[in-house]
Amino acid sequence: MKPMQDRVEPPFWMQGNFAPVTEEITAFDLPVDGAIPPELSGLYVRNGANPRHGQSSHWFLGDGMLHGIAIEGGKAQWYRNRYVRTPIYEGAPRTLLSGLDIRYALSNTSVVAHANRIMALVENALPMEISRELETRGFNDFGGRLATSCTAHPKICPVTGEMHFFGYRVIPPYLTYHVADAAGALVRSVEIPVKAATMIHDFALTAHYAIFMDLPVVFDMPTAMTGSTMPFQWSESHGARLGVLPRRSGADALRWIDIEPCYVYHVANAFEEANGAIVLDVARYDEHWRGGPRRNAFDTAALTRWRIPPGATRAEETRLDDRSIEFPRIDDRRTGLAHGIVYALATEGSLADGVFTELLKYDLKSGRADSRPFDGELPSEFTMVSPAEAAGEDEGWLMGYVYDRASARSDLVILDAGDIGGKPVARVRLPVRVPQGFHGTWIASEPR
Repeated sequence: MKPMQDRVEPPFWMQGNFAPVTEEITAFDLPVDGAIPPELSGLYVRNGANPRHGQSSHWFLGDGMLHGIAIEGGKAQWYRNRYVRTPIYEGAPRTLLSGLDIRYALSNTSVVAHANRIMALVENALPMEISRELETRGFNDFGGRLATSCTAHPKICPVTGEMHFFGYRVIPPYLTYHVADAAGALVRSVEIPVKAATMIHDFALTAHYAIFMDLPVVFDMPTAMTGSTMPFQWSESHGARLGVLPRRSGADALRWIDIEPCYVYHVANAFEEANGAIVLDVARYDEHWRGGPRRNAFDTAALTRWRIPPGATRAEETRLDDRSIEFPRIDDRRTGLAHGIVYALATEGSLADGVFTELLKYDLKSGRADSRPFDGELPSEFTMVSPAEAAGEDEGWLMGYVYDRASARSDLVILDAGDIGGKPVARVRLPVRVPQGFHGTWIASEPR
């Protein structure tokens, strides 16, 4: 009798609440525990990877699925989950060459609303426009002017209304910075000189600068030629630096600031001090993907501050907390301006462990960190929503999807941002499970 073969454990993104859901549904008049604040009128929508057929080869490579809830007049009018209908979703084959085409990619990472358009985003493709009902409308190439991909983390300047973003590629030019004006027209594109193709997930914006992270997770062509879907790995020789570019200048005004080797997926925010120093708060990994992406492992990040004094060529680095965190967010109205509060998810171990334990609220002025534990539940990223332009940084609500292990269903949980440990303001009950995903946003209804 032949011995039984060892069972291969599925990768973490196919287990528990990482695993995909199988149907698109629409549900109306959702039950609510508590009371949705009447000031809330709009759409909360979050993106994430949800493989349509079988399993994907990496957590980052599942088909994009949007999960949205429409709120109006204190009621949760509907919930919808919809795939983003990309060419890959529609059945186009994946090849090495097609991976270089910005119209040929998944759209599974985040959502942005700008200039009366809602767009689903992923860092290696054009933005994909969607409707308020989450139906796919098609790629937005800004009237044919955008020739690169668009980061999943554009920054909208609260002063000018401009959307700042970048695209990176594995062939030259490796990195290009873009600006769309408040009306949604692409008005600037600047090639940023970097020495190699690296994985660049996010960047930072201040009142006067765009700041790019040139970090040592590099594209590896031999790995790509083997058919690998994630051909990036840690490099001991690449180094790490920040590129500081005045927002209105060309690449000749770029200056590079050295930092200790590390990796960063997510920037909470950046701003300028009165003396001209630049401050960035990030979720910093000591290293990432040494030897390439690993099947059931992920590294851990900590909230870290870089400060660049005027005239400096190297940044000062301060670890603000030793806890493992990810998905740092601020009140988006403070983008590029001084912030005093950062919200983040605490993780027990790495993201691959799938244990998101607490929502953290860092008061950076006092050094205090408040927390909200989730016993028997798994939270996702929370988004800060403010009720009015005059509100303070924590005057408003935090909202995010939370999975309940006992019922195997999810809720949209709305918390008082001023008291994250208190009883939820409201809990919108969903008839389905929302898998652990990536990034969401609140899109306020247009004034009537």
